Amino acid sequence: MSRAGADEVEASSAPLIEHLIELRTRLIWALAGFFLAFLVCFFFAKELFNLLVVPYQTAVVWAGISDRQVELIYTAPQEFFFTQVKIAAFGGFFLAFPIIAIQVYKFVAPGLYKTERAAFIPFLVATPLLFLLGAALVYFFFTPMVMWFFLSMEQSGTVPGQAAIQLLPRVSEYLSLIMGLIFAFGMVFQLPVVTSLLVRAGMVTTEGLIAKRKWAIVLAFIAAAILTPPDPMSQIGLAIPTILLYEVSIMTARMIERKRAAQLAESDASADSA
Repeated sequence: MSRAGADEVEASSAPLIEHLIELRTRLIWALAGFFLAFLVCFFFAKELFNLLVVPYQTAVVWAGISDRQVELIYTAPQEFFFTQVKIAAFGGFFLAFPIIAIQVYKFVAPGLYKTERAAFIPFLVATPLLFLLGAALVYFFFTPMVMWFFLSMEQSGTVPGQAAIQLLPRVSEYLSLIMGLIFAFGMVFQLPVVTSLLVRAGMVTTEGLIAKRKWAIVLAFIAAAILTPPDPMSQIGLAIPTILLYEVSIMTARMIERKRAAQLAESDASADSA
């Protein structure tokens, strides 16, 4: 290989090495933020689990058995420990999300135009806020409703010939239920963000979203059947917000397209006047 060819290869590899170094730096910061958040959440894991039990306590009140002490059990020696580890991992990721999001932005921002960076920031802010909104819906309404439904299946055993059947959830199963619901609703509430990004990229249009509305409704119920417990109440409870968010996505897409059309008309008018 000639000297000129070697210089060309070296010059082309330099930007790649710089990108890899930058990626490593951002990953280190993101992992460090997650690790610190994980340690904090693990230290308060029992308190966090008690907070997650509040929806169950609310369901007990709704079921009219508020005089009963809420009990959860674990049947393996290590079960509650690993439950706390899961709580710390889930809470740590959510607590460290601002740090992770900032590192992602710092990595991609140099390759974006100024207008693209300005458009990227609102989505960065909207993502955790919408996830929080979905999590709040699960925490304050949906989980109590689901647990109330399960509590309604209990049998007191006071009727002759009737066995006493009482709900005693395992800590790991209850955590899996509420974390699964929070994750499912949090992801579903990202629908307006994802749709807006696709509309800005020109991959989706308002007319296309409207035309596929019927398919979206069917997919909403299919996704709800996969992501939620098998009872109809849980599935309907996730499918309805998904359909409503799809309608919000259509309105958001229409606003983006109108704004883009106005900007194009303004730029055309400026070009004609020049």
